[in-house]
Amino acid sequence: MNTTKDVNQLIADFIEIGCQKKDIDPLDKILKTNQLLTLLGRIDFDPTVEISKPLPSRLELLDQLIDYAVESGWISDLQAERDRLEAEIMNLITPLASELNRQFWAYYATSPKQATDYFYHLSRDNDYIKTRQIARNSHFIFTSPFGPLEITINLSKPEKDPKQIALAKQSTSTSYPTCLLCMENEGYAGHMNHPARSNHRIVRMPLAGEGWGLQYSPYAYYEEHCIFLSQEHKPMKLEKTTFEKLLGIIEQFPHYFVGSNADLPIVGGSILTHDHYQGGRHTFAMEKAEMAYSFELNRFPTIEAGIVNWPMSVIRLKGSNKVEMIDAATLILEEWRGYSDPSVSILAQTDGILHNTVTPIARMDGKKFELDLVLRNNRVTAEFPDGIFHPHADVQHIKKENIGLIEVMGLAILPPRLKAELKEVEHYLLDQENNMAESHRDWAKELKKQTQPTTDNVQTLIDEAVGEVFLRVLEDAGVYKQTKEGQAAFKVFVQTIQ
Repeated sequence: MNTTKDVNQLIADFIEIGCQKKDIDPLDKILKTNQLLTLLGRIDFDPTVEISKPLPSRLELLDQLIDYAVESGWISDLQAERDRLEAEIMNLITPLASELNRQFWAYYATSPKQATDYFYHLSRDNDYIKTRQIARNSHFIFTSPFGPLEITINLSKPEKDPKQIALAKQSTSTSYPTCLLCMENEGYAGHMNHPARSNHRIVRMPLAGEGWGLQYSPYAYYEEHCIFLSQEHKPMKLEKTTFEKLLGIIEQFPHYFVGSNADLPIVGGSILTHDHYQGGRHTFAMEKAEMAYSFELNRFPTIEAGIVNWPMSVIRLKGSNKVEMIDAATLILEEWRGYSDPSVSILAQTDGILHNTVTPIARMDGKKFELDLVLRNNRVTAEFPDGIFHPHADVQHIKKENIGLIEVMGLAILPPRLKAELKEVEHYLLDQENNMAESHRDWAKELKKQTQPTTDNVQTLIDEAVGEVFLRVLEDAGVYKQTKEGQAAFKVFVQTIQ
């Protein structure tokens, strides 16, 4: 594909873009050129090659450099090998962690937003945030009685091919880094069992007397999707200090929201072994949802409290007194931990195993702290082996995975299998030859019976039907149902915290 002249051109153009964008100091131009040669397995370079006019995009050059490395035999064509070299090349234009932190906090002295803008754009420019892959995701809005729910089919993360899976099984296991969220991932080259992180950087920050970090998510689900992580590898646990940290984060970054996944299996997130939160600049439907009714917290008279009109069970607190907000949230968590109401299938524990916890989300509303506490319960029964308050069997053809923080707030993250599967449902609805999965049959039959699908409206009909299923998923996950009996039982719990 590429002659030696072509490769010289690619290298020269890549370095030139780095200089023009001020990612590479002119004094480092030769150094960076030689480092790039090493990464590509080359010992020759023609420094007289003229720079292309106009210059291609940086990512276009990156792709061509990787293709050259594959075709020259320097690396294999496995996705893990390509990813690793991509990250190493982009590391050439990524500042050291020390420099990034100096720049971040210098910008922060002017405004928190300037600081996060700097770090966010750097993480996009150096391809740590996979903008092109994220663009592949399917996304649409479903208008529900509770507000506009966002539906995404996650197509951004590359699937491993069989050869890569086989090599991963043969590769030497290692306990470093301990997990995908540990700070030791910063600059780690990666291997068959661990993603490439050469171009990964973390901002260090103080939080409630501990060392924490801020990074962005490489496969973001929404605007400026970021992660706040403990410097120490320790399990997630919701307690009073959790609320101190959540409010401490939005004090430091008032333009962001931040939330924590619940700390129990089934209702929690995918990584419960490392204490972390997720945040960003996105406005979710739950934030905009109106209050169903308000109530007073007698022990905390400065706090506004109420129940949010939402398919899950949400208590909202608002106030300007940080200490009272933390204390009120702690009271609710502790009361909920030990609360049972068999009439609505809520048991605090069975056989000594605790079932109640919360999913907390914090944000600033003007000068006031706003904290949503979503009540969760992870109990299972013979009738509901996946969880009483988990997507039930009849909706698992669309969503079977845990309902975590992001979905709680109204953004569905649906599995990539649905892209192809829903296309077969479309063929079925249009009476075309299809290979529709059996798991969708009852749902598709009902949809066909209730509608009149045409080539013009079939996509809209399927989108609406998927949106209805996601609404049901949230209702399944809600501990107090949107019924007269369910809401009456919710009010009984509220009385225990007043």
